[in-house]
Amino acid sequence: MDTRVTLLTAALKILEEEGEAKFSTRSVCAIANVTAPTLYHHYGSADGLLSAALAEAFAQFLDSKRAAVQSADPVTALREGWDDYVRFAAARPRLYAAMMSRVLAGGQIPAAEQGFALLIERIAAIAAIGRLGPSIEVAADIVWASANAASLLHVTAQLRRSPPPAPAALEDIRESAIRTILNPESKGPQP
Repeated sequence: MDTRVTLLTAALKILEEEGEAKFSTRSVCAIANVTAPTLYHHYGSADGLLSAALAEAFAQFLDSKRAAVQSADPVTALREGWDDYVRFAAARPRLYAAMMSRVLAGGQIPAAEQGFALLIERIAAIAAIGRLGPSIEVAADIVWASANAASLLHVTAQLRRSPPPAPAALEDIRESAIRTILNPESKGPQP
């Protein structure tokens, strides 16, 4: 494995296991078994490496979304995509928190933008069969907000001193969002 990849792997390991607050040049170099000048040579700074690691995390997330088998029914496909999103946050809560932190800070992350574009495509497919109530943009905001709210339940479980959210609670959040965006007058199987 080349040094650049070794540093990126070490950065992702820290983000996943300890979170962004524990991310430092020293911690990355210790795991990668390199010196700080080597990190600076490859990434320019600790923030350069952090940015690269978060971009890689988004790319991995996007790759998993694209590889997932998608139902032919657009409403079911939307559910599946929502579940995939929340499962990612559940499996990698510290990394998910760091990723969202970068988005909230205004970072331009192409894979994150492409992920949102996939959501728009799934909602547009619901609109194409006449089942969407609000505009595509409003529906995307509702679904996006619900998936992030459910994901934050995983991220904040330790803070709230509670176990991860119950599957029934996650299903209720998801189905509430889906009911909100579907046109109740439309034909087709209802959630």
